[in-house]
Amino acid sequence: MLHRPGRRAFLAAAAASSVLRAALAQAHQAPPRRLDRLKLLQYRDAQGAVHPVTTTAQWRHRRDEILRGMQQVMGPFPGDDRRVPLAMAVTAEVDCGSYLRRTITYTAEPGGRTPAYLLVPKRALAPGARARAVLCLHPTEHTIGYDVAVGLGGKPNRAYAAELAERGFVTLAPSYPLLAAYQPDVIGLGYASGTMKAIWDNVRGLDLLASLPFVSPAGFGAIGHSLGGHNAVYTAAFDDRLRVIVSSCGLDLYTDYYGGDPKVWQPEKGWCQLRYMPRLLDYAGRLDDIPFDFAEMVGTLAPRRCFISAPLRDANFRWQSVDRIVAAARPVYGLLGAPDALTVEHPDSDHDFPNAMRQQAYALFDRYLS
Repeated sequence: MLHRPGRRAFLAAAAASSVLRAALAQAHQAPPRRLDRLKLLQYRDAQGAVHPVTTTAQWRHRRDEILRGMQQVMGPFPGDDRRVPLAMAVTAEVDCGSYLRRTITYTAEPGGRTPAYLLVPKRALAPGARARAVLCLHPTEHTIGYDVAVGLGGKPNRAYAAELAERGFVTLAPSYPLLAAYQPDVIGLGYASGTMKAIWDNVRGLDLLASLPFVSPAGFGAIGHSLGGHNAVYTAAFDDRLRVIVSSCGLDLYTDYYGGDPKVWQPEKGWCQLRYMPRLLDYAGRLDDIPFDFAEMVGTLAPRRCFISAPLRDANFRWQSVDRIVAAARPVYGLLGAPDALTVEHPDSDHDFPNAMRQQAYALFDRYLS
């Protein structure tokens, strides 16, 4: 005789089937759509619904999503378990007149020491003196590396660490990983990108500055040209001890980079190199899906001071794209009560950091670092 299930068993089976279908449907759903990279005053709630940002608390939701997007490509930001003693070692010291140039290394994490220059104004060494400090991030230099930032590279428009030391600032110029003599095992140290390794080296550099008795602990500046320009923005997104951020020739939208030319979105090309972010290669041909962009990262800096120099003849990064970035980030600055804290200038130069732009940057450090 054929067994027929009772109504209760039938309903239970139907309910279980419905739950299974729902679970399968959810498992195959596309990830939530990427929020518009140029409309920063939007956020996604816990259920995935998109709403306008009208409060600082709502902006924090969007900001958190931006940082998650950065880590999706850069790899995770290291935890405090990597904050081992810095164990700074001075390997050389040169008297440069008004300041001392020290060649140092410090322990950024277990198994990794970072080379850097530490420039100390002599007046900062007087009893009870405290000087303001700036993190000076060098541009791409395959042979001289961080030497260029301290005036040893024969490029005076890149010597901002030395110029700031002359003005009385303590400056720290760390080497960028996988350039010149600094060749850490980025993958072996647990990083997905040279970008995140550089960010952590810089964060630990700020820890070093904060530990020095002759440095004011109230907040630091960051300045960089080209590679150093975007390195400064990346670092400041993760570390709010940076109160004034200066980026020269360092950014445009990823979607605008070289006009979206597919030839620069290939293995070991452009942004996809190991010293930058190899995972960006996953977005070749679909740049609109990159889960973060410079408009959003500049937005994360608000309400801190940010100065961008974007020359009219820069062949690397387009000034028109920079203007779109600034226009997108300004509403966040307005929301946070600092509408004038984000500024951009367009000098009539090529991929360079002209003296007038450097002097404008230094004036911001003079005024807003204490």
